[in-house]
Amino acid sequence: MARPMNKREFGSVRQLPSGRWQVRYRHPRTNETLVGPNTFKLRGDATRWLSRTQGEIERGTWLDPDWGTLTLRAYATSWLAQRTLRPRTVELYEGLLNRYILPSLGRIELGDLSPREVRSWHAALLKRGRPGPVTVAKAYRLLRTICETAFSDELIARNPCNLKGASVEHSPERPVLTVAEIESLAAAIDERYRALVLLAAWCGLRLGEALALTRADIDIEQGTVRIAKSAAELKSGERIVGPPKTKAGIREVSMPPHLLPAVQAHLERFAGPEDGDLVFTGTKGQPLRRASLYTAWLRATEASGLGGVRFHDLRHTGATLAAAAGASTKELMLRLGHASSDAALRYQHATAGRDSTIAKALSRLARGDEQPQDGTDS
Repeated sequence: MARPMNKREFGSVRQLPSGRWQVRYRHPRTNETLVGPNTFKLRGDATRWLSRTQGEIERGTWLDPDWGTLTLRAYATSWLAQRTLRPRTVELYEGLLNRYILPSLGRIELGDLSPREVRSWHAALLKRGRPGPVTVAKAYRLLRTICETAFSDELIARNPCNLKGASVEHSPERPVLTVAEIESLAAAIDERYRALVLLAAWCGLRLGEALALTRADIDIEQGTVRIAKSAAELKSGERIVGPPKTKAGIREVSMPPHLLPAVQAHLERFAGPEDGDLVFTGTKGQPLRRASLYTAWLRATEASGLGGVRFHDLRHTGATLAAAAGASTKELMLRLGHASSDAALRYQHATAGRDSTIAKALSRLARGDEQPQDGTDS
């Protein structure tokens, strides 16, 4: 907090040749002389403005008037350059800014970006229909984060992004494949990608995690796959391999025993012999490109009557099946590489569907059709 100053020390008012009164005061950090943004008809009004500004400086709530003239475009560009982010995240943020935020709000000065402006922008995006509501929520959340930093930098008096619920993504419920549908997809896709489909579905692997696997990560004897890295492909085509998003992503997952023959066969046919050789590659042994996989994926989904199913739905399916098999929240977190329980809890909704089955079983007990198993009296 600035040291209290008397009015003479802090600033002064003077009458201009026009007869109006002008305020002059000292910048609290640079000590340069600033001129008030307006002139006043009465000396008393000028004096009160000076006192109010002095109070804001001493309380730490004063904002440098020059900072508010910085446009959102200029500040957002600087904000993004100063962040330490994963390359794919940088691409995501650049896309959200350049497509959805800056075309409408980029020219507005930070000091003029009001809740009304943000509300109008958000409503217009939703009304367009494209992008979808999930992307609109991502864009709003990014804008709110940028403005929160501007508030912390004392460039704006408050964050203008105050729309309740606007940052929450309400994703449509994704399909959960049945065991038969998983097998149908695996049978329909090119043999080179069959084990990839099975691992994603039964072990809940992310695509980037699967594409970064090397032979050393697969232990057929122990029946485990170790995830310690993830492969990302940028829009430029550059392939980047790095650690998972969080430390929780580094994990060892047990493969269901019925998967082992297919994984073993894949290693023998399609993977190189060295520990560092990639498990999943293109036809010439090069790192597998997502475009090649997606082409084969689209053909397989159409052939198996599962058009519209996305590759990431395999991970969703695997997580839901694990929950239905009785995995606890903690076990799901470990298996899926989640850092918090929130995501793991979403998959346990599958077990809620068993309530009807349980109710029917209770009726059978009531009718005497079957007897309780050992331990049911505990």
